[in-house]
Amino acid sequence: MNEFSLKYGCNPNQKPARIFMSDGGELPVEILNGRPGYINFLDAFNSWQLVKELSNSTGMAAATSFKHVSPTSAAVGKKLDDALKKSCFADDIEGLDDSPIACAYARARGTDRMSSFGDWIALSEECDEVTARIIAREVSDGIIAPAYSKEALEILKGKRKGAYNIVKIDPNYVPEPIERKQVFGVTFEQGRNNFKIDRALLDNIVTDNKSLPADKATDLIVALITLKYTQSNSVCFATDGQAIGVGAGQQSRIHCTRLAASKADLWHLRQNERVLELKFAEGVGRPEKNNIIDLYLSDDCEEVLGEGVWRQYFAVRPKPFTREEKAEYLSKIKGVSLGSDAFFPFSDNIERAFKSGVSYVAQPGGSVRDDLVIEAANSHGMVMCFTGMRLFHH
Repeated sequence: MNEFSLKYGCNPNQKPARIFMSDGGELPVEILNGRPGYINFLDAFNSWQLVKELSNSTGMAAATSFKHVSPTSAAVGKKLDDALKKSCFADDIEGLDDSPIACAYARARGTDRMSSFGDWIALSEECDEVTARIIAREVSDGIIAPAYSKEALEILKGKRKGAYNIVKIDPNYVPEPIERKQVFGVTFEQGRNNFKIDRALLDNIVTDNKSLPADKATDLIVALITLKYTQSNSVCFATDGQAIGVGAGQQSRIHCTRLAASKADLWHLRQNERVLELKFAEGVGRPEKNNIIDLYLSDDCEEVLGEGVWRQYFAVRPKPFTREEKAEYLSKIKGVSLGSDAFFPFSDNIERAFKSGVSYVAQPGGSVRDDLVIEAANSHGMVMCFTGMRLFHH
């Protein structure tokens, strides 16, 4: 197959639409089920590049959850502790600990569940039955992977009344070194971003503290590879082998940092015992629980805790999680890693990151205020690496 006709482009009025190989060759994908659309394929090809590179760099299974051409999270296949399993709504999945790829996807999907609603999934390894059982009960548009077990394929084909999009990609496919696209009838051409992100990229440590443990280096690699396939400007927080907060597509870097930090804070708060022990009202579904938890943890908590409404959401009315209590809980978080796709122009990014537990930073460097940024990192005992490489993606 060297061409696949699409229902329409980004929007229903954009017709005709297709994907094809300009050289007349075979497409590197096989559509096993469903009819993926234009945005689906944008997500599929970007997300596949992310997980393939992340797996190659770390030597671990990798997964990502994509929405609108940016990852909500990406993760490697490390086991989840009990609190994280419950926070990710994966505590009842049998065989989870025995499947690295399922662990990777449980982490990726569970990081920012509201943003992942209706996601596109990419897996670096064969989709097994355990992973398929996680996907089966989530609202999702489709998946791309190099292979599917017989059991997984049968489960996935049952989603969306048999219309779930399942794409198989040739893991050995290598694109041409030059890429092109059109904007307003004008063709753009550039070399593909084949820059390698690995442990050696973190060798230039510019802070007084130069202690970078292996697991924290992995977290920085997760953050940087996630950023490589995220719409810029972008900042990514990571810990324990997964991206826990992605701030994408902001014009100001401090807004990227604030957005990523707020998502990381929420990820930490969702694992607090008070949240894990919430008693929901009978009939409240999984997507609704995500919305309720987010409101419960927000400054608008009265929307779900108010006297006239709480019974719609909870079997037992929970105590408010006050701003002071949340701040106290978050103040104990340390050891988080942060990556930035371009240099920090001001030290305010470091100050905001520190409030969300960041201890390790990787950024290109090159700002006229690098000295002030390094000074801020030193004041908090952070480790900061200058990678020397910008990672813009558009």
